[in-house]
Amino acid sequence: MIGRFNDLVTDKLLSGCQDCLKRHGVDVNPDGTQVDYIWVPGSFEVPMVARQVALSHRYDAVICLGAIIRGQTPHFDYVAAEAAKGIAAAAFQTGVPVVFGILTTDTLQQALERAGIKSNLGWNYGLSALEMASLMRQLRPRDEDKPLELLENNPPQALMEG
Repeated sequence: MIGRFNDLVTDKLLSGCQDCLKRHGVDVNPDGTQVDYIWVPGSFEVPMVARQVALSHRYDAVICLGAIIRGQTPHFDYVAAEAAKGIAAAAFQTGVPVVFGILTTDTLQQALERAGIKSNLGWNYGLSALEMASLMRQLRPRDEDKPLELLENNPPQALMEG
């Protein structure tokens, strides 16, 4: 899931995330079967949609991408706090990994540095989703006669949210 607000930043996070997933064998094509892309107005809207998507149990992980940049009012604090709490609640309530990939920075420059100038945290968010999906798959109850599926043999479906 990707927040459209601050899209100069979120587009870069998405590119970094896609690069990670692709390098780990996930088909990131929007017309493919492994990744769905859902755009929402901004980071405040992310948790509600992330929870609904996770409740569908069609995905091994939900990746929430967004950027909240501090302004002159307390609005930043409210949006950042609710986004973080809501994303965590979506994961806890559904048992599906929901990755908090929302940058919270004081300036646009800081956000751009974290989305590609110095490094791209989108890559890290993609890797977190893959790792958590694999871990949760290994922790699921399974038939004793059925071997665990490893990430290398069966990349998880990932959902880009943010």
